[in-house]
Amino acid sequence: MPTKMLHIPTADGQADAFAAFPDDGERHPGVLMYADGFGIRPVLRDMARELAGHGYYVLVPNFFYRHGPAPVFELPEHIGEEARTAVMGQLMPLIEAHTVERTQRDADAYLRFLTTQPEACAGPVAVTGYCIGGLLAVRTAVAHPGQVAAVAGFHAPVGAAGPDSLRRLTAEAHFGHAETDLTPEALAELNQVLDAGGVDYTSEIYPDTVHGFTMADTDAFNPAALQLHWDHLLPLLGRNLANC
Repeated sequence: MPTKMLHIPTADGQADAFAAFPDDGERHPGVLMYADGFGIRPVLRDMARELAGHGYYVLVPNFFYRHGPAPVFELPEHIGEEARTAVMGQLMPLIEAHTVERTQRDADAYLRFLTTQPEACAGPVAVTGYCIGGLLAVRTAVAHPGQVAAVAGFHAPVGAAGPDSLRRLTAEAHFGHAETDLTPEALAELNQVLDAGGVDYTSEIYPDTVHGFTMADTDAFNPAALQLHWDHLLPLLGRNLANC
């Protein structure tokens, strides 16, 4: 599986990024993948390769590039609870500084770059994300309704996008929530907002999960839930992304 480390020109500098794509010389539908707050690291590269193996050009940007190349902070091979607490203390100021305006400026640059790569189709594209990356995915989809055909978020605070934004989603969406992140009552309220906007979506709590369940390098990892994530994500992309 070919991979590249790239630099994406943005309005505020250059974002380092990881890309994976099939080794067949053809152009493939593009998927913008937003990492969780821990950023680009071996587990995210593996997930990008896995997705690329299903016929997609997958671009994973370092959305904290303003603070340095990924990983912005040194990470242990396995992010246990103690390490997670320490790293999150460093990450929170960066997350708080990553405003909606920054997200939208960067998304413009990421999508422009993605759709002009020689191995990628010009569009439409999909956007997927994990944890804070899921919120960025939603904001990207809302800001680019004519370009983003599918959006997914996993253990992500998608409700933080706000009811007005969620109702404006035109992409088909899937949201997979952790049991520790969302109560059934909160899920019902979120889904009511999506229903009110006429959004084509699925949104559910994955059983026996805690926040971060897709990430194999954390204590939160749940292999069954990671597979459920693929079982939802791959059909979503297949329905919405045509070959070039």
